[in-house]
Amino acid sequence: MPDTRFLIALGSNQRHVRHGSPRQVISAALSALEHANLSIIKYSAILSSRPVGPSSRSYANAAAIIQTALDPDELLILFKTIESDFGKRRGQPWSQRVLDLDIILWSEGSYSSDKPQLTIPHIMMRERLFVLRPAAEIAPKWRDPLSGLTITQLASQLAANSTSRTY
Repeated sequence: MPDTRFLIALGSNQRHVRHGSPRQVISAALSALEHANLSIIKYSAILSSRPVGPSSRSYANAAAIIQTALDPDELLILFKTIESDFGKRRGQPWSQRVLDLDIILWSEGSYSSDKPQLTIPHIMMRERLFVLRPAAEIAPKWRDPLSGLTITQLASQLAANSTSRTY
C-alpha cells in the first residue's frame, strides 16, 4: 500500500513513571510514533480538557497528521501496542489512562473493519471538542467524508451547540 495520511488524536490523564505528567506523556507518545517508523507531518499544541464520563482527572489532548504505508487495521494494532507499552488502561471506558491513541480520519476516506474493531471516521469525533479543536489547528480543511464538513466547521458547530459544556 502506498503511503497515506491519517489524522490521529492523542490523550492522557495519568502520570507515567518514566515520562511524567500527561502533557509529557503526549510528547513521549509522539516520539514513540516516530520510533515506530511513522512520519509525523504536523502536530498540534497540547491542550487541557475536562473529562468525559466517570474520570475525575483532566486530560492532555493533541492531534497529529501522520504518514505511513500501514493500512488502517495495521495502524490500529500498532497503536494498541504503543498504548500497552505506556501502561494498561484501568477500569471502564473513559476512565484513567496513561495514553489513548485514536484514528480520526484517513486521507483515503471512510473505512470499517470488524477485526480489529475500527471505524473511520471515528464514530465519536463529531461530539468531541477535545478532538476537533487540536485537529482544526493542524488540519482545518480536512473533511469528514460522511457530512462533507471541514474539521473547522465541525468544531465551530459543536462549540456553538455546547456553550453550557466545555470539552
